[in-house]
Amino acid sequence: MQTHTLLRRTAAGLGLAAALTVAVAGTASASPAAATAAAPAPSFDFTDCPAIPAGADAAQWKCEVLTATGSLKLGNRTLPEFAPMTITHAEGPMPGGSKGQVWGALRSGPTAVPGGLFGNPAGDRGPVLGLSVQPEYGGRSDFYSVGDDMGLFTLRYRVLSPLLPQGCVIGAGDAPVEIRLKRVGKSERISKNPPVIKFAAADGSFAVPAAEGCGPLGKVLNDKFGLPAGTGNSITLSALYTFRTYDQLPPR
Repeated sequence: MQTHTLLRRTAAGLGLAAALTVAVAGTASASPAAATAAAPAPSFDFTDCPAIPAGADAAQWKCEVLTATGSLKLGNRTLPEFAPMTITHAEGPMPGGSKGQVWGALRSGPTAVPGGLFGNPAGDRGPVLGLSVQPEYGGRSDFYSVGDDMGLFTLRYRVLSPLLPQGCVIGAGDAPVEIRLKRVGKSERISKNPPVIKFAAADGSFAVPAAEGCGPLGKVLNDKFGLPAGTGNSITLSALYTFRTYDQLPPR
């Protein structure tokens, strides 16, 4: 886990919880009561909530859990729907009054890449030529929002194939993929108690470096993916978000 205190921002800077709540308040969609009655609130797992800094007020710190799926384009390969991804982090005021954040975890599974390793239309169905990518935390995040800009987080994509070594990664070392999400449309409150908010977000302006640590087939992989790719990459998310303050979490 990595603890980091953010520099002070302008008054427009909001944590993810506050930003999404403001977005919900501004929408003309159904009332919270109607939304709650329409469907039961989904369940969330808070076991990845990180420890908060010493001296922090548990009642003012939130553990925030976001689950999402969507589409992803890396170079010239598109994943129409990637495996569900869950991101957990905490945020709140530091004892001195500045804004703080603590990373929790990113959990996801592998997603098959259409065309497999060599771009063959049947390649993703072959056990040897098949190819998958799995996201991992890239080491840096900032979930304080300004308007529709929802902060940033960095990702590495582990490339999985029987023909590639385990260390094959897109965004390895000091060059992870940097995602800066922007909210698309209005947020929708699914449930008031517990708080659950649904929203969409996207980024189509990030760069993707070449894969590294991929052995003799590394050049083939990068050529087939069109990597490195400074433009043309994109991610769209359909997400559900919730939080609990630390005084509501069970003791550990």
